[in-house]
Amino acid sequence: MSGDSIESVLQESRLFPPPASFSAQARVGSMAAYEALAARAAAEPERFWAEIASELTWAEPWKRVLEWDLPDAKWFVGGRTNVSVNCLDRHLAGPRRNKAALLFEGEPGDTRVYTYHQLHREVCKAANALDELGIRAGDFVAIYMPMIPEAVIAMLACARIGAPHTVVFGGFSAEALADRIKDSRARLVITADGGWRRGAIVPLKDNVDKALEEVDVEKVLVVRRTGGDFSWKSHRDVWWHEAVDKASPVHEAPALDAEHPLFSLYTSGTTGKPKGILHTTGGYQVGAYYTTRMVFDLRDEDVFWCTADIGWVTGHSYVVYGPLMNGATVVMYEGAPNQPGPDRFWDIIARWGVTVFYTAPTAIRAFMRWGDEHPAKHDLSSLRLLGSVGEPINPEAWMWYRRVIGGDRCPIVDTWWQTETGAIMISPLPGATPTKPGSATRPLPGIAADVVKKDGTPCKANEGGFLVVKRPWPSMLRTIFGDHERYTKTYFGDIPGCYFAGDGARKDEDGYFWIMGRVDDVINVAGHRLSTMEVESALVSHPKVAEAAVVGRPDELKGQAIVAFVTPKGGITADDALARELRQHVVEQIGALARPEEIRFADALPKTRSGKIMRRLLREVASGSTARGDTTTLEDNAVLEKLAQSYQQEE
Repeated sequence: MSGDSIESVLQESRLFPPPASFSAQARVGSMAAYEALAARAAAEPERFWAEIASELTWAEPWKRVLEWDLPDAKWFVGGRTNVSVNCLDRHLAGPRRNKAALLFEGEPGDTRVYTYHQLHREVCKAANALDELGIRAGDFVAIYMPMIPEAVIAMLACARIGAPHTVVFGGFSAEALADRIKDSRARLVITADGGWRRGAIVPLKDNVDKALEEVDVEKVLVVRRTGGDFSWKSHRDVWWHEAVDKASPVHEAPALDAEHPLFSLYTSGTTGKPKGILHTTGGYQVGAYYTTRMVFDLRDEDVFWCTADIGWVTGHSYVVYGPLMNGATVVMYEGAPNQPGPDRFWDIIARWGVTVFYTAPTAIRAFMRWGDEHPAKHDLSSLRLLGSVGEPINPEAWMWYRRVIGGDRCPIVDTWWQTETGAIMISPLPGATPTKPGSATRPLPGIAADVVKKDGTPCKANEGGFLVVKRPWPSMLRTIFGDHERYTKTYFGDIPGCYFAGDGARKDEDGYFWIMGRVDDVINVAGHRLSTMEVESALVSHPKVAEAAVVGRPDELKGQAIVAFVTPKGGITADDALARELRQHVVEQIGALARPEEIRFADALPKTRSGKIMRRLLREVASGSTARGDTTTLEDNAVLEKLAQSYQQEE
């Protein structure tokens, strides 16, 4: 690590002020301006959100900003609007009409560019095609697609006609797809013949056919992407190019009630079936619009690239809806970050002139492992802002990201939010907020977040507790689709009067939030609460470690013992000597209390298809049990099986 040790970063919480040149041009250019805005939002929250909402297009104004009857919220009550109109139509009368809206690059190297005018035409055609297929407002549509423009067009077309969509990540299995189609009661599936991933074809249409052996839909709309072989059912399957291309490019978007469902998105639970998180039109669009503009300091000349798949909420809010409502130019990439080589992302940034880059800590750690020489091949000087999303970022990765990718000139926005929140909740405001590696810093103006004890009383500075939101916000989920009782119990049943979705955190003496991960990812060792992320950060800072995951297992003496699963860097021998070296390294970085009881070496760690390490499964392996609950998001079951087998053999 260049300059600062992990120990100094963690213990001293050193501030990195935003560059003066950035602050001078930023939307919120100082901490004093942030404090004033946050104070106004806290004093008059409904007026604050109404002012933001008024920047968007409404067919009919709202009668009340908020109706709140714990745990139920309605925002912009009586207002009527359309998200597709706010993403497209409202830009067509001005200079953005012929501005690039979408810059697409496929893994094989094919490219497409859509202006706002062109994207509007395609969305109108798709909306008319959906109408011709019998889809009406309120009908759910399942979208199971690669990262291609038709996926964005499909989402916007559904939003345009008022058909809620449920986007299923293209890496999910047929079984997972069937579960989501069944739960949402979708009438139509939109898919592709296949998608490209690491040079191979992902058989999406075959997976749809297999899923529909378990559940039925009326039609399947198929995009021709790869030209691969697959089966065809003429009574059910319809080609996209035949249905959409012949449709009229003129479509009058209906005005929808602010609480009309926009989409459901399924998150995995530790037990039971995945939860269908339901978001609605008016509040969600306000949250996505506001946070994109504020967190990324978005400007008309920006080229914005969020690397998330649209199958995740990050793709919904920061590939599609948020950037397009702000009139941004959005980069969309189909394939793997190391296809055909480990410099693919940096090549894309250089060629398309990306200015704002938003990716996950898992990806950043992979880039670190692949080596500094790959970004060094490319001119990354267009970048002015970097973002992190998905899980807490290790300080080591934060510092590397800032130095190697950002050239020590780009502010980093480390964002905390969830599928349930719909939009970013805690993040630095670039130009205003001094940053600390590993901290999401402060809540956005308008977000009443806090760290509390189980009874709801606030925690002291640097005391670990439960991360909650004390007031409703526009983009919050409205329910779990089909199971409102589960919604109430899951999100409002633990902490009195507060929203709580399972994350632990602490606030330091500056009021900065340090996300400790899921509550289950906080280890209680002999009465002391330790964040797994802090121990993982210490391990990853060792020059011989590529990746690490830390969990707790039951211990009769300490309550919990620390177990570390470590992937060494290539060419490093994984033996007892290395284990001793790593234990001592953790002691030096954090203290003797954090010394791992066990270090288990692994070629790979079990991850979701979005790249998150599934620590819940590792806890079960470390405790000697088998994996339970929902594993549909697991990318490679063989990784988990191999870990479990090696653990049992050693036991």
